[in-house]
Amino acid sequence: MAHTVAWFMVLLGLGHMAYGLRKYRAPLRAAWAGGYIGQFAATEERRTAFWFMIFSPLLVLAGHAALHAAEVGDLALLTILGGYLLLTGVLGAAAFPKSPFWAALPAGPLLIAVGRGWL
Repeated sequence: MAHTVAWFMVLLGLGHMAYGLRKYRAPLRAAWAGGYIGQFAATEERRTAFWFMIFSPLLVLAGHAALHAAEVGDLALLTILGGYLLLTGVLGAAAFPKSPFWAALPAGPLLIAVGRGWL
């Protein structure tokens, strides 16, 4: 179960990245063309693009950490990752009800359950 949830997190991060590259193509290109450094403060759209995109590798990282924890049997790390994922999902879905934050809500408790030995 932990492997499935971990791979879901990796795929969610990659999907987040692909969606962001498509949705924020113009502001990302403009920031890149401007030399990248210091370019994301220029407009609200660029700031949004940056924060959206920077979340993608963090999701992938969390997924890889969960994969590692599942491989070595680190139940404490699975519990911690599940807690962070659940908290992020709850806060994100509450702040933006019409968003994909809802995808984190089942994944977080599943990692917690595996980490606690309930599954």
